[in-house]
Amino acid sequence: MPVAIRFEDVSKSFRLSQTKNLKEMLLGVAGHRVRSVNVQAVQHLSLEVQQGESVALLGHNGSGKSTTLKMLAGTVAPSTGRIWARGRIAPLLELGAGFHPDLTGRENVFLNSAILGISRQEVARRLDGIVDFAEVESFLDTPVKFYSSGMAVRLGFAIAVNVEPDILLVDEVLAVGDEHFQGKCLKRMDQLKSEGRTTVLVTHSLDQAASFCSRAVVLDHGQRTYDGPLEDAADAYHASSRSQTVEPSP
Repeated sequence: MPVAIRFEDVSKSFRLSQTKNLKEMLLGVAGHRVRSVNVQAVQHLSLEVQQGESVALLGHNGSGKSTTLKMLAGTVAPSTGRIWARGRIAPLLELGAGFHPDLTGRENVFLNSAILGISRQEVARRLDGIVDFAEVESFLDTPVKFYSSGMAVRLGFAIAVNVEPDILLVDEVLAVGDEHFQGKCLKRMDQLKSEGRTTVLVTHSLDQAASFCSRAVVLDHGQRTYDGPLEDAADAYHASSRSQTVEPSP
C-alpha cells in the first residue's frame, strides 16, 4: 500500500512564560524581562502510516499526541523536520473547533466545508446527509453558541466524515458523545476504512482504540516508545500514563 502520512525527524518546541501573578504579567507587558521555559512537546518523531491504515495515537496527558495531530492537520508548524501527507485531510481536533459561535449550524457547515476545500455546490448536495448524521435538524438554523457540547461534536464529526476525506484525524471527541453516537461514529469510520481512507485516532480508551485500530503508536514526553500491534500496546501505554506532564496547548 502507498504511504499516506510520513513524519521525518519532526520536533516541536514551545516557549512558555513563567509568570506567577498579575504583577509579573504587567511587568512583561511593560517590557520587563519575564522568565520563560522551553518545552519540547515532540522530539525527533519519525513514522509512516500506510493508505487505509487506522492508527491509534496513545499516551498520557502531555505526551505530545495532540501536538502531533495538529502538526499533521497543518494548524501548528513543526520546529524541525518534515511532514508529508497524501490527499485531503479532515481534522476533528477539538470540540467545536472551527465553528463560529454566532453563525447557525447551517452556516457553519458551509464555512467548515469551505476550509476543507469543498465547493458550495458540493456541500449543498451533501447537506442532508450531514444533518441526518448529526441529528441536529431542529437546530440547523440556530446559532452554534446555543448548542450543547454533544450537538457541536456531532455536527463537527458529521462534516468531517461526509466530505470524503483521504485522511481523517480524530482527537478525543468521541469521548463527548453518548454510547449511541460513539457506535454510529465507529461504524462510519469502519466504512471509511473499507473504502481505503486513512484514520489517526487520539484516545485514552484502549477499548475504543481496539474496536477500530489494529496499530498503536505510544508517545511519552514527545518521544515514540512503542509502534506496533494495538493488542501489545497496553504495557507501553500504562508506563506512559505513570509519568504525566502538562502538554502546552498552542
